[in-house]
Amino acid sequence: MIPRRWVVERTFGWPMHHRRLARDYETHAHRSEAIIHVAMIDLISRRLTNESTPNWRDT
Repeated sequence: MIPRRWVVERTFGWPMHHRRLARDYETHAHRSEAIIHVAMIDLISRRLTNESTPNWRDT
């Protein structure tokens, strides 16, 4: 069983694969929230379809 702390750290680490989320440059909270939603939709859709899409780390 994975300790709860590791699960939380891993969950927060997944969005960091998107370059835009590596730093928060947005001035409004609703913009940051929208970018996080898009990143999580991308993550979930890739996991459901078992598809690997290139991201900035693959280049």
